[in-house]
Amino acid sequence: MIENYEKKYRALVKQEEKIKNFTDENVRFHLLQDLHIAKVKTRKKASKNLSASDRVYLARHPKRPKTKTFVETLLDEPIYFHGDRAFGDDKSIAGGIAEFNGDPVTFLATVKGETLEENLKYNFGMPSPEGYRKAIRLMRQADKFNRPIITFVDTPGAYPGSEAEKRGQGEAIASCIECMTGLKVPVITVITGEGGSGGALALAVANQVMMLENAVYSILTPEGFASILWKDSNRSEEAAEMMKLTAEDLKTFGVCDRIIKEEVCFEKSEFDNNLKRVKLAIEEELKRLKRFSEDRLKHLRMQKFRRIGRGF
Repeated sequence: MIENYEKKYRALVKQEEKIKNFTDENVRFHLLQDLHIAKVKTRKKASKNLSASDRVYLARHPKRPKTKTFVETLLDEPIYFHGDRAFGDDKSIAGGIAEFNGDPVTFLATVKGETLEENLKYNFGMPSPEGYRKAIRLMRQADKFNRPIITFVDTPGAYPGSEAEKRGQGEAIASCIECMTGLKVPVITVITGEGGSGGALALAVANQVMMLENAVYSILTPEGFASILWKDSNRSEEAAEMMKLTAEDLKTFGVCDRIIKEEVCFEKSEFDNNLKRVKLAIEEELKRLKRFSEDRLKHLRMQKFRRIGRGF
């Protein structure tokens, strides 16, 4: 279990904090060096033979960088737009314009918080209808001005509350999917953590769907799956294996186009190498997609999603 390796890692971090108070610089230096090596080895061991439930654990890890980190690290000078021009502004979907390697792009991201207060503000990353309608507004604008679209997805799913249903949650998701199928600009999606059901799919109808190695993408949570199938949410580990929700599984099925390798990280500060890999992957795919005509981009995207599920 990945949790056991994290416990070992946390114990090493505690030792590290104590050693930092040592007065002897030479002893402190060598002990900290040894602990750093031990931490790296622990993370490497943790990355071997990960189960589906381990991937779910890592995808949801509280220290995993949130999508806003990806936006503000990989994109230059992001300008956020607000509101759906009909009801209000859903903070659980962020979007706007920015530059990527000097070129203008439109970005969209489902947003989770770093703290409890932020999670309440962002509704734990579960968008409401106005969030999807804001996304549609920005995607249509991107299409009009010929800007590529990059979406970052990390959500347990769309908000299932009665208020969201009253405001047309299902229609908003469907309209978002419909809008994405008709876009004539390159669309790239990066699933950074959880990709939950239609709430994730609404921002992932892309020419290139990429997943971080420890991200997951599924019709619902393993706990929900186990509750429906066996009336027992405690069988979520078994459910995760059955659901085939890992990046590797989804690459096999043609749902995911590219897996971005990542190191197992238990702290946000350790994620820098993974961010560099994400940027490189976006660079490569954007360069490739820009070679296609508008009609070809639309056709390839439509064909890609029409093929999903055939031959299962």
